[in-house]
Amino acid sequence: MLEERLKSWIREHQPLMADLQRVRELDLPQCYIAAGYIRNYAWDILHGYDRSDRHSDIDVVFFDPDDVSEERDELLERRLKEETLNPKWSVKNQARMHIKNGDGPYQSTADAMSMWPETATAIGARLNPAGGIELICPYGLEDLFGLRVRRSPAFLKREYYLERVLRKEWASQWPLLTIFED
Repeated sequence: MLEERLKSWIREHQPLMADLQRVRELDLPQCYIAAGYIRNYAWDILHGYDRSDRHSDIDVVFFDPDDVSEERDELLERRLKEETLNPKWSVKNQARMHIKNGDGPYQSTADAMSMWPETATAIGARLNPAGGIELICPYGLEDLFGLRVRRSPAFLKREYYLERVLRKEWASQWPLLTIFED
């Protein structure tokens, strides 16, 4: 099962596990580390690379409609950066991100992630109170493990998707990827 395989890989990645623990301690609703940190790590493993830090940021996403202030996100982000001495942290309450993205209001973290550009990016992980890994993946894990870059069905901005894929230079970093233009 792909979920168990990904959870196993995450358990083996001690820096990621430490980051998941740190994020769990924030005690935010529907909170996950998501996007490139998870995706790139899996792609590295699937390519046989011995690297685990090829991510430009550590995306922390959560859903709290009761406090959508950017100041809260900035405070949490600053706290994580200071605690870890790592400048890559990015914290975003998905309850307000629909405004930036020009979408209707999101109903949950999973709903917000379903609007992200790529299916293989819409993946997150968190630690539950017992220390187990829980995944959120509105489009499943088949594209991630199949090394497929595909536009999410709900993401309608095709040109932005294509520009993003080119800008990220994924094809040169992970040559086994299959990138779908539509």
